[in-house]
Amino acid sequence: MLITLCYLYLWARWGRGPAALVRTTVQQLRASRCSFTFCRAAAQPRGARVCLNRGGRVFCVGESQIVKWSDCCLPLACRPGDPYQLIAKASVDDFSKLGVAFLEDRLQVANGLIPQKIVSVHLHDSALKELKDQASDTPAQLLEPQPEPSVESKPELEAMEHVGREDHQVLGSAPTQGQGGALGGEPAGESDRGVGSVEHCHLHLSSCHECLELENSTIESVKFASAENIPDLPYDYSSGLEGIAYDLCPKREQRRVNLTGKAPNILLYVGSDSQDALDRLQQVRSALADCVDTNCYTLYHLPLESALRDPWPDNCLLVVIATRESVPEDLSRRFMAYLSQGGKVLGLSSPFTLAGFQVTRKAALQDTVQSLVFCKADWSQVRLSVLSSGCVYEGGPGEPLSLGKLQGHLDNKDEDRMIVQVPFGTRGGEAVLCQVHLELPPSSPVVQTQEDFNLLKSSNFRRYEVLKEILTTLGLSCDAKHVPALTPLYLLSAAEEIRDPLMQWLGKHVDAEGVIKSSKLSLKFVSSYTFEIEITPSAIPVVTDIETFSSENFNFEIYQQNLQTKKLGKVILFAEVTTTTMSLLDGLMFEMPQEMGLIAIAVHQTQGKGRGRNAWLSPVGSALSTLLVSIPLRSQLGQRIPFVQHLMSLAVVEAVRSIPGYQDINLRVKWPNDIYYSDLMKLGGVLVNSTLMGETFYILIGCGFNVTNSNPTICINDLITEYNKQHGAELKPLRADYLIARSVTVLEKLIDTFQDEGPNGVLPLYYKYWLHSAQQVRLGSAEGPKVWIVGLDDSGFLLVHQENGEVVTVHPDGNSFDMLGNLIIPKQP
Repeated sequence: MLITLCYLYLWARWGRGPAALVRTTVQQLRASRCSFTFCRAAAQPRGARVCLNRGGRVFCVGESQIVKWSDCCLPLACRPGDPYQLIAKASVDDFSKLGVAFLEDRLQVANGLIPQKIVSVHLHDSALKELKDQASDTPAQLLEPQPEPSVESKPELEAMEHVGREDHQVLGSAPTQGQGGALGGEPAGESDRGVGSVEHCHLHLSSCHECLELENSTIESVKFASAENIPDLPYDYSSGLEGIAYDLCPKREQRRVNLTGKAPNILLYVGSDSQDALDRLQQVRSALADCVDTNCYTLYHLPLESALRDPWPDNCLLVVIATRESVPEDLSRRFMAYLSQGGKVLGLSSPFTLAGFQVTRKAALQDTVQSLVFCKADWSQVRLSVLSSGCVYEGGPGEPLSLGKLQGHLDNKDEDRMIVQVPFGTRGGEAVLCQVHLELPPSSPVVQTQEDFNLLKSSNFRRYEVLKEILTTLGLSCDAKHVPALTPLYLLSAAEEIRDPLMQWLGKHVDAEGVIKSSKLSLKFVSSYTFEIEITPSAIPVVTDIETFSSENFNFEIYQQNLQTKKLGKVILFAEVTTTTMSLLDGLMFEMPQEMGLIAIAVHQTQGKGRGRNAWLSPVGSALSTLLVSIPLRSQLGQRIPFVQHLMSLAVVEAVRSIPGYQDINLRVKWPNDIYYSDLMKLGGVLVNSTLMGETFYILIGCGFNVTNSNPTICINDLITEYNKQHGAELKPLRADYLIARSVTVLEKLIDTFQDEGPNGVLPLYYKYWLHSAQQVRLGSAEGPKVWIVGLDDSGFLLVHQENGEVVTVHPDGNSFDMLGNLIIPKQP
């Protein structure tokens, strides 16, 4: 339509001036994706619009010529994933053609993949030989053309890498003709592309690897190459291409590495494409992703059709069979063949079994919470509550197989066998079969009662312990995931009126290089951040330009709208990743005016701190902050500083339970500094450091509580989800930024009330939410004296009533309260 309108306009304006018409048309349309053609009328390009017809010759305007990458290069090797990476061979001319097409946005890549980089590299002979040897391990095999899979998400293609050497052999189905052996821009005859009577088919790269992941990493078929001769590139984080056939994961001390030579893939088979099966796929994927490092392993869906047809056994480290349906006989044989070749199988509540075992249904066990005794590889035992599938393993037809060390049985009269480890064959094949739902979270719809939810949540950490033990036994690494890199801080102000005074104060207190130093770290204030600026635990850049700030995990507007304070939390130091928020305010806390209430907020901490020598796990999904509060020494709270940690714990609970509709969310405070779900599980804590300078306490209140992260224990949104399920409610999940702002707001009100009325002003609310009223505990050990908790004394310490009638004070700095054992235990120095 655009071209037609331009043609009519130019023709009307220029009339018989063909030179002017052509010149103006080119000038006005040169920025678009149009091509211009001068030719005889008979040779007019298909689809082009004629702008000028003169003497049998025409000037045409059409779409620019698209360049297909597969016409300019020959694939040698690939690295599946997101982003997808490829090494291909091309001549210098074809490489230039690719580059020009990329610059002009005319480069077409398979299935809508978007090229991000085209890099010229040289393959060393050693690396090329390794690729060739790897490719030659399996005889060449031609696959039937595959239907084009649907693509829900299209990963970007990060790099198509060009091999610059002119004299090496191509790793394809046959040598090619032309410069450097690459495919030219024009199609060649079949005799030019191969030898013998090889039939040429459209083939998927990487041994049809991509057809195992229909929803993520699909690519277009590649012409004229044998799929078995295009090897997978292991993950290599170095800049060069030497040694590409070795480690599949970044090297870490004492880390288990993949020595099989197989691609680091975990295939998930859930049976049919029903909605129930797809839901199950997501549950299994989520559970496994919490156990293994997804930077080192890729989780793929293995559809039934692909499981029967494609050469997946050579391209995976583990097959997870998680279907509730019967496994088709021909597929069962394929799984058994995979095991006999050294494969690893994990069965999750599936009818799939091996010779010597049969799956027997016990209806009384189905979807019930049972006590499981699990024996680990070192013969130690783990006891936990699990959700039963309703089936057990019993002896069956066929020769009984020897069992491995991993075993699990119910703690009941029959000691029903629920987990078995079965070595298989002579080449290291192995299966671990489970009839307990290790893949389901406690919040699963299958869990019906509040009591069952509580039991499963209390065992959630041990559920992951068992699952990781199984995966490790099957050869995978469940080491701690890669620690994310530190990120810069952003200086934000929640109130416009303090922005200018804040910047003026900074201008007077930074040194000539824009740095404020303290004993723990240096903060370098910069207007913007570039990657050349180094970030270390002791030297962190602070970006002052608020216009450049954005975060997926922290919505500054939500924080601003819900922060209703006079002073607290007005000036924010925000980091996506930092060591610990407790150290970020060190250089500012004694200098900055008190009306500029400082708070440090992070999405992720790498070295979170708890009381004493305890570490604090800080996964994404937690609300993590350190707040600066100044308290006059000669004030109600200044004379009772231990109350500060109680007020902060109370503020978090009140911030949630004071929201209309959320008042029955069972969030509570535990003495001296914890936030609990009922009396079952901890989901948050408070750490207070105070410094007295002159007549003022400068107090850093570190606070962390789980908001959206269900693992490894429980989070606030778990409680909301369970409340909705039990009461038919529709309460919305909460956000960390929202709750941090509300908690700071509630804390300021509690401090003001305490300063006006003393402890009696806040204790009624504290007792409303605390866990310990009339609770009976023992001091020191299980054989220690029995006492009853009375309350808090005037200084915030715990009062207990002994059997002899004496009331004793227990100080929080010297004691720890063991909820599970009902003990008050002196902490070790």
